[in-house]
Amino acid sequence: MAQKGVQFDRETISCSICFDILKEPVFIPCGHSYCMRCISDFWDGEDDKNIYSCLQCNETFTVRPVLVKSTMLGELAEDLRKSRLQAEDVDCDVCTGTKRKASQSCLVCLASYCQEHLQPHYEGVAFKKHKLVDPSKTLQENICSRHDEVMKMFCRTDQQSICYLCPVDQHKGHNTVSAAEEWTEKQGEVKESRAKIQRNIEDKEEYVNFLNQQVEAIKLSADQTVEDTENIFTLLICLVQERSSEVKKEVRSKQQTEVTRVRELQEKLQQEITELKKRDAELQQLSHTEDHIQFLHGYSTLAPLSVSADLAVTQDAPPRYFEKVTTAVSQLGDHLQDILMEGWTNISLTLEKEDILLSLSEPKTRAEFLKLSKKIILDPNTAHRRLKLSDDDQRATLTKRYIPRPDHPDRFVGCYQVLSTEHLTGRCYWEVEWDGDGVYVAVAYKSIKRTGTQKECLFGRNDNSWIFPCPKHSRQTMRLGVYLNHTAGILSFYCVSDSMTMTLLHRVDTTFTEPLLAGVRILYGSGGSAGFCNL
Repeated sequence: MAQKGVQFDRETISCSICFDILKEPVFIPCGHSYCMRCISDFWDGEDDKNIYSCLQCNETFTVRPVLVKSTMLGELAEDLRKSRLQAEDVDCDVCTGTKRKASQSCLVCLASYCQEHLQPHYEGVAFKKHKLVDPSKTLQENICSRHDEVMKMFCRTDQQSICYLCPVDQHKGHNTVSAAEEWTEKQGEVKESRAKIQRNIEDKEEYVNFLNQQVEAIKLSADQTVEDTENIFTLLICLVQERSSEVKKEVRSKQQTEVTRVRELQEKLQQEITELKKRDAELQQLSHTEDHIQFLHGYSTLAPLSVSADLAVTQDAPPRYFEKVTTAVSQLGDHLQDILMEGWTNISLTLEKEDILLSLSEPKTRAEFLKLSKKIILDPNTAHRRLKLSDDDQRATLTKRYIPRPDHPDRFVGCYQVLSTEHLTGRCYWEVEWDGDGVYVAVAYKSIKRTGTQKECLFGRNDNSWIFPCPKHSRQTMRLGVYLNHTAGILSFYCVSDSMTMTLLHRVDTTFTEPLLAGVRILYGSGGSAGFCNL
């Protein structure tokens, strides 16, 4: 039970930074404990970010926490440290009675000595060649179990330590060397391995720090996107509400207008009804007159009536007015739903394509680059009039004569350049073959000027474009590979040899603010040409 308790203590009373028993243990606000020096040094490295984190639970603090010492943990750690030291003590092999603690072990004598019994090894001439090491309990493992001799040799064939008699029988004919020689060689390998491991650790620690920055960048970007989209949707909702209010206002206005017209017609008809009733009474009275002369005189003196034409009411059910307005609004609603559904699909696809880790992992072999290959087609509307394009619009050649082409706002006027038709975003790769000198491979924003000074228009002379000069052409077929990671702001140029080996020539690290177009620029008088390859 005691042994289990010690094992439990070693696991719990240890620092997750140095992995040793806690020294001057302190608590941080999340409840985890560290060595005071370890956590202080670790947070010193985070001062520039103003974010302090716990390595065990990843909780972060914007204000550097005050470290609180733990007296109880300190006492437990000290007791555990003492018990561990006592368990690792080695007794002196010479002492009789009470054994004293050994201070050194001898690999020749295969014995351990306390400081008193070690004196002959310091003073005696016979002991000068003896090898002293820290006290060890495993000295007997240096004895050959077959011949009972010290193992001072190493069998490379069987990869094990042996004594000087082993090559005579069990290891006869094997490749054997002295243990010292093998130790020297292996020490060199260990040193080299440690150097590689340390470099690997440094690289990974640097990358972990970079990923921490990416996590923060992801959070900030997501927060900004949520805020921006909420504002956009709020504006859309407000716009719909405004339109709803306008429709309501227009319908009510139309209602008032039509009701007024109906009321006016109603009053007019009511007046006509009154006049008709009056005329009917007059005619009824006249019809009872038997005096012919009086009848004719009375009839002739009746004033003519001015009444509207007969109106026929044929509706069997209550009429529904403004139905066309409802239909129009319903059609608008359906159209908006279609737009929202299509827009949501685009939003979902865009979100699915947001792969942070994918944007961070860069291709290393040509096979990996080719998976990102992009077919580049040149845009004739951008080509200078001295650049002749191939039938498939994938190759541009500088000519001495102007090629008749119509005026176009996208055409380069003073620079022998041409751009591609399709925008380049995300990660993509393409290759270019060229002839002659003075050929430059480029990428540029569509917004680059087509007329004006060279600083404004020429590829590579402004903040809207980037170029790389193709090396002088030789008989050997050469290709220039171009890799773009638009999201990460990486633009790399590679030499692709006949063996399809990728050799990095130049890399640009920047921030792209617009989609890019591929392009080429050819110097006047070079007779050069450049073609984009089908991969």
